[in-house]
Amino acid sequence: MSATHLDRLIASALEQMAGRAARVGLKELRARASAAPAPRGFAAALKAAKERGRALIAEVKRASPSRGAIAPDLEPGKLAAAYERGGAACVSVLTDRANFGGSLDDLAAARRACALPLLRKDFLVTPYQIYEARAHGADAVLLIAAALTPPLLSELRALARELGLAVLLEVHAEEELSAARAAEPDLLGINARNLKTLVVRPETFRELAPHALGIAPLVAESGVRTAADARRYAELGADALLVGEALSAATDPEATTRALVQG
Repeated sequence: MSATHLDRLIASALEQMAGRAARVGLKELRARASAAPAPRGFAAALKAAKERGRALIAEVKRASPSRGAIAPDLEPGKLAAAYERGGAACVSVLTDRANFGGSLDDLAAARRACALPLLRKDFLVTPYQIYEARAHGADAVLLIAAALTPPLLSELRALARELGLAVLLEVHAEEELSAARAAEPDLLGINARNLKTLVVRPETFRELAPHALGIAPLVAESGVRTAADARRYAELGADALLVGEALSAATDPEATTRALVQG
């Protein structure tokens, strides 16, 4: 069987991590994680935002494998601050350099520039990467069900909980829901993009949401560009939205954020 896009993304993430681990050993990294400021409540911020209206996770995203360059010259701190002014509840930061143009420095810059809780979005498949997230200012991590065996998912979930990090667990197929239920994530992301093929199916959320009820608050990922998209997902049961390209590429990200939150 040939490697999927997800297989290649994971292999790339592990290669990038190996370079960082050669410079900073696990013992030092764990010490840095312990010394990091207390995490901000990621899931709580989304819950509070939903009670006020609409909960939005706004993403700092320079590029993607499906689209290529989106905003290669963006300033992560400046963008995160614009999202905060626009009413976003939380900020997601892509930290994969090879495929998304991001870095852990982007995460740290966003932490310095805004008071919102931050998600480290990457292909996280080792404990080292979870400690990295905490050390660089993340308040939550993305775990991808399709990238992890149930035992590894359980291990990383437990470590995140120990470090005070919320877990957004991403699924895109019904067969991943049993592992998701067992993992007891803080949030369940339903991604309209199949990471194995990079194809977006807008109906994915509508199909999976009824089967996912009771696992965790639902986050709609991919395919949100307009206020109408946001309303549609809310009507289908989304508790929060994660929006990347439409915001990172916007000429006025603050206004675009506000339109999605209020529209």
